[in-house]
Amino acid sequence: MKLSSYKKNTRRLGVVIIFLIPAYLGIKLAVSTPDQISFQQKQRADFVGKESCKDCHLGEYNDWVGSHHDMAMDVANDSTVLGNFSDQTLEGQGKTHKMYKKEDRFFVYTDGEDGQMQEFEVKYVFGYTPLQQYLVEFDGGRLQTLPITWNTVDSVWYHMADSIYKEENIDHDNWLHWTNQAQNWNGMCAECHSTNLVKGYDHEADSYNTTWSEIDVSCEACHGPGSIHVEWANLPEYSREDFTNYGLEVITSGIDHVQYVDNCVRCHSRKSSLGDFDHSAASIYDHVIPDLPDEPSWHVDGQIKDEDYVYASFLQSKMYEREVQCNDCHNVHSGERLFDDNELCFQCHRSDIYDTYNHHHHKRAGESGEAVISESGVKFEVGSGTECVNCHMHGQYYMGVDYRNDHSFRIPRPDLSIENGTPNACNQCHADETNEWSERYITEWFGKRRRYHYAEAFADAKEGKPRAAIELKSIVENDLYPPNIRSLAIQDLGTYFPDSLEPLVDNYLTHMDPSFRLSAMRSIQQQTDENIERLLAGLTDATKAVRTESVQRLMQAGEDRIPGKYKDAYQKTLEEYKEVLFYNADFPTGKLNLANFYYNQNQLNQAEKYYKAALKQDGELVFIKLNLAYLYNRAGKNDQAEKLFREYIKDAPTDADALYSFALLLSETGKYEESLNTLLKVREMEPDRPRVNHNIAMMYDFMKNKKRAEEFLLNEIAVLDNLNSRLELLRFYLDNNYGQKALQFGKEILEDYPEATEVERVVEQLENTLSD
Repeated sequence: MKLSSYKKNTRRLGVVIIFLIPAYLGIKLAVSTPDQISFQQKQRADFVGKESCKDCHLGEYNDWVGSHHDMAMDVANDSTVLGNFSDQTLEGQGKTHKMYKKEDRFFVYTDGEDGQMQEFEVKYVFGYTPLQQYLVEFDGGRLQTLPITWNTVDSVWYHMADSIYKEENIDHDNWLHWTNQAQNWNGMCAECHSTNLVKGYDHEADSYNTTWSEIDVSCEACHGPGSIHVEWANLPEYSREDFTNYGLEVITSGIDHVQYVDNCVRCHSRKSSLGDFDHSAASIYDHVIPDLPDEPSWHVDGQIKDEDYVYASFLQSKMYEREVQCNDCHNVHSGERLFDDNELCFQCHRSDIYDTYNHHHHKRAGESGEAVISESGVKFEVGSGTECVNCHMHGQYYMGVDYRNDHSFRIPRPDLSIENGTPNACNQCHADETNEWSERYITEWFGKRRRYHYAEAFADAKEGKPRAAIELKSIVENDLYPPNIRSLAIQDLGTYFPDSLEPLVDNYLTHMDPSFRLSAMRSIQQQTDENIERLLAGLTDATKAVRTESVQRLMQAGEDRIPGKYKDAYQKTLEEYKEVLFYNADFPTGKLNLANFYYNQNQLNQAEKYYKAALKQDGELVFIKLNLAYLYNRAGKNDQAEKLFREYIKDAPTDADALYSFALLLSETGKYEESLNTLLKVREMEPDRPRVNHNIAMMYDFMKNKKRAEEFLLNEIAVLDNLNSRLELLRFYLDNNYGQKALQFGKEILEDYPEATEVERVVEQLENTLSD
């Protein structure tokens, strides 16, 4: 028996149009100078640096100086290094680390790539508050982030691994160790900490040549290259177009809230990247794919869990629905809030309604009472409960000391905490109380009525409750729900209830919002001819995200299913997808996806190379051993395939899929007894699994145990009662000369399948033979 074909494990806005105002209005006529003519002929702008912006935009420049963007990264020197390097020591991860200076250079003594303690020179600083990190140069153009971190608020050193991976030893072999890819600056951090960042990863050499035009997040990181705009600004006033954003590839004036927020997505979202960022792209989905707020990175109700940043949260909020945008609350150049307290909220919300005890039900500062200690160890003094953010934007700590607010602006729902285990602001502060305690107070203050929340649909879907299909469908079709929640509902319908999505999918494959088109593409699970047609349409989508998702899924179906008229588009998009894979091949999962690509192209040597490279980079991705095992089986190298199956199953003994494939391989190599025992183990785990009973029966039949073979063929019919499963039992009776059983069973088949003419002929022949 041959192994079943390999299937890949990976699943995984608007257009800005620039209208140039004519150079003449009414009777005013502008005469083109030679400078202006050459300026108009220039096609693409260049990066010119912040100093070119300063003279005209001094206020914005002064706001930016000293901001998080300004301090995002810098060369390590006495003015930029905030940590105490005067012969300091730190105990962390069971080792003693040292921080010290030699003349004007900074050093850290810590465990390196081989696990041995050694000296590393700090080349760059990263950030400035509430923590500062330090970067070290390695071979191959790599910059790695040291775990020895300076807490700038409390002015103390701490070990990042001890803060994040509590009670876990992160040794040098672990992907999370600071010398490995998880802490690599080039791939993990750089694109959002410098301007005009080009990652420059060479997948063949496994090395970087990363470049930037400015080391920090400067003007052109957000506004795009400014040379044309600067030339325009330097023209005489009478001869230049009267358009504020002239020559800039990113428009920030006269746009709606969707376009405004989208300008921040590439850095302020958890996302995957499709390549180096190009400011001229019409859609964010040409360069990044923002993650949807789904488990395990978010809670089931969309609250933050892992480092999720802001975008997916903000899209869920009533603020976003009401067209609030970033600069309504923040000075976008300094990054600071416009106000530090409730005044920020009272720009829109009436203080006479919301700044009252009847709304917040908490004591004000100065009133008698006791402070509470939150679940993260923060002390909240009396009066903290009157602050809007503490109930509606509660957050959590990341990187040990960095507190980040959840920007979904939600109402505390302890009832959902009871039902689904999600957090709520009440118990995040009152950590010593129960969810039921909080729910009693919410009911006392606001009554029993609760609005339906989409968390209920997603939780029901994950638990396999049939009602979830109706719930998810209603979310998809209701445009009052947040756009990313509707996109997630589309994907979940495709995953859990594909039949319910079928009538809707075409509407969202052609939706104007690319996030809907992408989710609809991802929701297509079965490779029917109709679905292949749907996937083919995605090859010419306006956005790279949808095009590459389309070709990825078509590859799984096989190139032989691509009609001739689509061949050119398929090949073009295939090359585009390959470039995306090359760009991300510095990550283990990127190497895995590249290996999958080559596997589907039947380039097995290349696939083997990148499977091995991914496994070497992150040894905890043990499922890659399965991929390699399938590859070796396909290449006829069954000894190597068997070895990898055994290694994988040792780590994952309850993986029924792997055990089933391993059993088939054992049968193929003649190890029938072990194959049978493995199949029986699979059936014990999943008694209703299709085909496992059939394969057990075939094994028993081969071993001449006809009684057990018949028993398991009958079991197969009990699990999967269709014409094929019945024909297999009929064939068994015929092959073993069980004439009477074959005749009787054939008649039973015809009762349910009268159109089965083959069976009718068999019954006639048996009646004639047995009557003689």
